Amino acid sequence: MKAPPLPLWRMPRARYDRLVEAGVFGPDDRVELLDGLLVAREPQGARHATVVALARAVLEKAFGRSYHVREEKPIALDEQSEPEPTSSSCQAGRGLPGRPSSRPVLVVEVAETSLTLDRLRKGGLYARAGVTDYWVVNLLDEVLEVYREPVCGPPGHAEWKYDSVRLLRRNAVVTPLAAPRARIRVASLLP
Repeated sequence: MKAPPLPLWRMPRARYDRLVEAGVFGPDDRVELLDGLLVAREPQGARHATVVALARAVLEKAFGRSYHVREEKPIALDEQSEPEPTSSSCQAGRGLPGRPSSRPVLVVEVAETSLTLDRLRKGGLYARAGVTDYWVVNLLDEVLEVYREPVCGPPGHAEWKYDSVRLLRRNAVVTPLAAPRARIRVASLLP
C-alpha cells in the first residue's frame, strides 16, 4: 500500500523572518524559504566551499567597488521566498553591506547534490523575481550553466523559467550582464 502524500504548510516570508529574528533558527539550522516552504540546504564539502570562495573573488574583481558581493546571505525575492544562494549575489553597493539597496543583478549557486533543485525550483523563483542573470556552477559536470531572459510559462502554467540557457565548459569565457566589460574564465570558478 502506498502512503498518501504529506500535506504541506506554507508560510509567508514575514513569518519566517520573525522566526529567524526570534532565534528559532540558528546558524547551524541550514534551511531556506522557497515558495513558502522550509527546505533543507545542501551541506558543504571542501570542494563546494572552495568554489564559494573562488566565486566571491572572481565576482569582486569583475564588479569592482560599485557592487557588493555576498556569500550565503538571504535574498528576499517576494512574499513567499527567501533563498540563500550557496555562492554569491551581486547587488548595487549604495546600501549598507547588510542591507543592499537593490535587487541582485547576478545570483550564483554552487551545485553538487542540489543540482536539480537549483536548476528548476530556485531557477524558477529567481526568474519570477526578475533576476536577469542566474548562474549555476555545476560541480558534477564541471560546467557553468548560464540562465538569462526570465519568462512566465504559458497561460495556466504559472511557472517561471529562463528562455536562454547556456552550458559553458572550463575553457569558455562569460560576461555578467551588469558588468559588460568583465570577462570571467569559467576555469576560475571551478576547482
